[in-house]
Amino acid sequence: MGIPNFVQLTWPTFLKGKEVVIANAIIAILTIGGQQLFSFFTFSCPCHVGQNLIYGLAFLGVPALILLVVGYALNNQTWRLVTGKRSPLQAEGTQNQLLQCKLTCFVLCSITGRALVAPVTWLAVTLINGSYYVCAMSEYVSVYYYGANPNITASDRKKILAAFPCSQLVPPELSRARDEVILLLRYQSQVAGWLLIAVVVITVFLSYCLASCFSPLSFLHFRYWTSYVHNEQELFDEATDQHSKLYAIQHIRKFFGFVPGSENVGEIRIPSLREWQAISGLAFLKLVDEEHYDYSLLHDWALKGSVDRKYLNVYPALSY
Repeated sequence: MGIPNFVQLTWPTFLKGKEVVIANAIIAILTIGGQQLFSFFTFSCPCHVGQNLIYGLAFLGVPALILLVVGYALNNQTWRLVTGKRSPLQAEGTQNQLLQCKLTCFVLCSITGRALVAPVTWLAVTLINGSYYVCAMSEYVSVYYYGANPNITASDRKKILAAFPCSQLVPPELSRARDEVILLLRYQSQVAGWLLIAVVVITVFLSYCLASCFSPLSFLHFRYWTSYVHNEQELFDEATDQHSKLYAIQHIRKFFGFVPGSENVGEIRIPSLREWQAISGLAFLKLVDEEHYDYSLLHDWALKGSVDRKYLNVYPALSY
């Protein structure tokens, strides 16, 4: 039995325009899976005074920080925001500084929101799991929860509490106290995790509501605008690829005398040693005039002027 046509049409329509939501969901799912694997294979609490806190916070915060940086780095808007900002042409084109500042803040908030998906997911999942928090905070539990010997010294108490995440290091007579401490810390960690999720969900919802309220576009006009921007970017990428290829073909033809993929090539050009030297080496953008750059050494060589006519007829070689 086939799928009805209206169902086939509905799903693409429903998913269109929700690429950001789908991407964020995929990132969150991958982060959850990565956190579980990371915890299973690498996390092992040292159960030692002074080391538990550093170890637990490192596993809790460092991956979140790395995911945040990666989130910024993988967002194309980040590089659009910062690339060429020190260019003189960029300074000339900026007329309204206040409007430019507002736009920059808006884009930066949007980038940050996308970048925070993975680190917030990591923090929420690790807090709900509780293992990192238990390791980090075990030695700081109030003495009220330690019910064995009230006359024990503070340093010994900390050593015993620090060993609580490792059940094999806890004496049998302290098993009950250990269970109480672990339950208390897991309770605190999981409450913190759910509070973090609640705060993030409410903040995201309110942010979308405020952005929609202050939008100059109506609902359908906004959908049209997002569709236009998406289609424009796709067409621009296609045109960029084709334009750069056609432009590069002109320089390749000038250097080798033919275009790759051409049929019935009658002759090829033999570059001189000086020309090989000219296009070899490291290349940087070279400012030709106030409006144009040379993109490569071959580009620079091809625009310098006429070349010699050292060509080789290839018909005999092909027929042979």
